[in-house]
Amino acid sequence: MKTAVSVPDDVFQSAEHLVRRTGMSRSEVYSRALREYVARHAPDEVTQALNDMIQAAGESDASFSTEAARRILESDEW
Repeated sequence: MKTAVSVPDDVFQSAEHLVRRTGMSRSEVYSRALREYVARHAPDEVTQALNDMIQAAGESDASFSTEAARRILESDEW
């Protein structure tokens, strides 16, 4: 999809430098940057994926936490 956006001159110049240095297209640089930004700002999706994985393994969040805490305490010298 094509879109038009405005970016500060310094950001544009940095992106242009990256384009020249890496040989990627400008579109690829901006797409990758936006994809990374969106991923970093979607922590609920990461949390949900981890919760789904734990549930698929047949354990509740509480039993996982309890077991992890038990192992840590057992390995530590008191």
